[in-house]
Formats: sequence, C-alpha cells, structure tokens
Amino acid sequence: MTAAPPAWDPGQYRRFEAERDRAALDLLVRLPEGLEPREIWDLGCGAGQHAALLKRRYPHAQVHGLDSSEAMLAQAGRLNADVDWRQGDIAGWSPDRPVDLILANASLQWLPDHAALLPRLAQTLAPGGVLAVQMPMAWESRHHGILRAVSTEGAWADRLRDVDAIAPLLPPEACYEALSEVCDEIDIWSTTYLHALEGEDAVLEWMKGTALRPHLAALAEDPSTRAAWLSALGARLSAAFRRRADGRTLLPFQRLFLVARRRRAPAGDAGR
Repeated sequence: MTAAPPAWDPGQYRRFEAERDRAALDLLVRLPEGLEPREIWDLGCGAGQHAALLKRRYPHAQVHGLDSSEAMLAQAGRLNADVDWRQGDIAGWSPDRPVDLILANASLQWLPDHAALLPRLAQTLAPGGVLAVQMPMAWESRHHGILRAVSTEGAWADRLRDVDAIAPLLPPEACYEALSEVCDEIDIWSTTYLHALEGEDAVLEWMKGTALRPHLAALAEDPSTRAAWLSALGARLSAAFRRRADGRTLLPFQRLFLVARRRRAPAGDAGR
C-alpha cells in the first residue's frame, strides 16, 4: 500500500513560530545593502509571512510565494498581502524571467543533490541577483540521531525503512564550490540556536511540525503502530532532553546560512 504524501499542519508548525522564525529574520538581515529587486521568489514560502515581509520591504517588487502545501498556502492567502501565491514543487520550479532575489528558508533541506540544485537556482538569477538560503542541520543533530535509532527498532522498522527523510547537508566548502561558477560574492556561515521550548514532550512536538511528517504518513494506515512509535520516540527524546524545573526544555539546533550574489556582466557586455 502506498503511503499518503506527507502533509503540512500549519497549526503544528506554528506552535513554535517564534523559535523557527529567528533564523529567517537573521537571514533577511544579511541581504546586501542597496538591493532593489524587481522580481522576488520565496521558495517554500509556508504560511507566507516572509514573502509578505519582503513585499513590505520592497514595495515596488513583484513577490511570488511557492509552496507544495495547499494548507500552508491557504494560511498565506489570509495575510491580505500583495503576493502571487503559487502551489508547486521547488524541484520543478523555473521562473518566467530572471529573478533578483530568491529566498529559500528551511526548504531546500528536503531536496536531494544540492551540488546541482544550488547552481541551478543561482542560474535563474539576473546579474547581481541574490540567493539567500537557510537550512537546518537536522541530520547532524542529536534529536535526529535519536529519530533514526528509534525508527530502526520495533514493529514499525519495516514500514519506516524507506522513508524519504532529511539527508546530511553539503559541507560549507562544497556549497561554496557549487556556487562559485555562477556567483562571485558568497557568504556562508552557521549558527547554533538554543531553543527554550515550552510544554510537555516539547522536542517531540517540535519534530511533529517538520521532520516527522514522512514517518507519520508512512504509519498513517496503522494507528496503533504509529502511536507506539510516537510513544517510544517521545520517551527517548524526553530522556535525552530533560524538562527543566521552570517547565522549559532546551534544544540546541544548528543552522547553515548562505547568501550568494550572481556575477554581474562585464560593463562591455551590457545590453548584448
């Protein structure tokens, strides 16, 4: 039996919205000064708050928000923002005209072969256009290590063996190399955030909003096994990330950032 495609739950995703939003805002701060984009795409726009922010920041630009989730785009449509919302996959995305700014916040980690993906996205930029990316270093994290370990144990192991989960990211040096043929201004860095999460089973609830979606879809037709797997995973996570006396659970989470600017055409080539 084919598993249902992983669904996005906007309410679950936004449960920790302030913590998730921090990295996106840190990325937007690093956009080059003097950038005056006319064509902007937010790839994996989710509920649309960052595309709407970009429209406010660059009011004369045409801003597009692309996401595969109908539920997320329904949330975005309620923002009353002058943004062109489109449903589609980043893997098949191709703009109609060169783009001045591409934002991809916490979306590209779901796609394979970044050595090919990053230069392909950069090649859609106009000369001087900017690619701004933030990706969680999820595979490398402790909680994802626990997820992988628990998923190989118990009655659910066969069902979860072929789940298409998040893969390791390219090392920063490889990201730089992938972009260097197209871009001549490349800034890559990483930051570790210490999230102080509220509530019971906080790390499990955090992961339900993103990383567990493919696993939950794979077990959707077997509720009892799904519940047993969630219980086992939650217990292991709670043992590893103990809730403090103040009710908070601390989750260290590292993220990779890059801002790359497409090489400008030489002055002699202008208009050719």
